[in-house]
Amino acid sequence: MTGGDGFGSFPKQHREFFNALDEDGWEAVDGFEGIETKVLSGSFDHAKSEGAVTRITRWAAGTVSPEPSIHEWCEEVFIVSGTLSIGTPENEQDVLTTGTYAVRPPNVPHGPFFTKDGCVMVEFLYYPPK
Repeated sequence: MTGGDGFGSFPKQHREFFNALDEDGWEAVDGFEGIETKVLSGSFDHAKSEGAVTRITRWAAGTVSPEPSIHEWCEEVFIVSGTLSIGTPENEQDVLTTGTYAVRPPNVPHGPFFTKDGCVMVEFLYYPPK
């Protein structure tokens, strides 16, 4: 990785090609059993409502996130493998397959979600410009 002060107002690092899916750097997501994430670039300053993060998130088969999520940053999600379902295992509303994309402004409730077979998604998270 090479240094730098970011790209404009986003705190991003210059990184050349690397295997983002290797086993190094995955961290469990607090409060969500079966969900791991790996930050590829960027950071947040939640106190200042600033920053941007690109990350990969993987859900193990059978993982359930039973409550809707809501947050103060924008979110873009692209499913690169597997499936993610909207709803709960008892009340599946829709199945999102590989290639599915979503973009959300801040404070939009989304979910609950679950996955039968597991999934991997790329997420672009950022606070709106001021």
